[in-house]
Amino acid sequence: GVSHVLTLVLQELSLLCKRDVNGVGMLYELLRSRWLQALLKIYECLQQYLGKRPAPVTLQARALSREVVELLHEAPPSGEVKELRRLLRSPHFKAALLSAHDTVAQKDFEPTLPPLPDNIPENEEAMRIVCLVKNNQPLGATIKRHEITGDITVARVIHGGLADRSGLLYAGDKLVEVNGVPVEGLEPEQVINIL
Repeated sequence: GVSHVLTLVLQELSLLCKRDVNGVGMLYELLRSRWLQALLKIYECLQQYLGKRPAPVTLQARALSREVVELLHEAPPSGEVKELRRLLRSPHFKAALLSAHDTVAQKDFEPTLPPLPDNIPENEEAMRIVCLVKNNQPLGATIKRHEITGDITVARVIHGGLADRSGLLYAGDKLVEVNGVPVEGLEPEQVINIL
């Protein structure tokens, strides 16, 4: 791995150090430093972990759960069968756990954006599609209507807020659409409700 390569480099550098080549001594000391050795070991451990990442057994745990519930109807009734059926039918198990499993297993956690049109004129203004996923936290930006054009624009981005941390919104950005809803002609208060 990386540690082996570093050992070979150090061997070569030790030969050059004996010949007193410019800067080689400093490079040799840097590569021999304990902190760099520790970082390389951490890097190798992370690479091994990434290589062994467990794959999901199934991508459709919810469907499999429904099949199991159907099979349990045919099983001889017992306390364990009733308990398992009840667990598999509970909304917390189905909606939260199995749905989350399927989302992660299918790597379906990014929002899908519509494709950009092919026929954009050259004199068209540049437009960015920004996707911010917010939970119960505020966006961290204020909006206003531009006095001259009437466009809805970002008035300011609040330091440390979601918009600031994402680095995707800037003061002066024009909002064209929010959550698929065109904002032209809307009042800032209406746009805030969509946000």
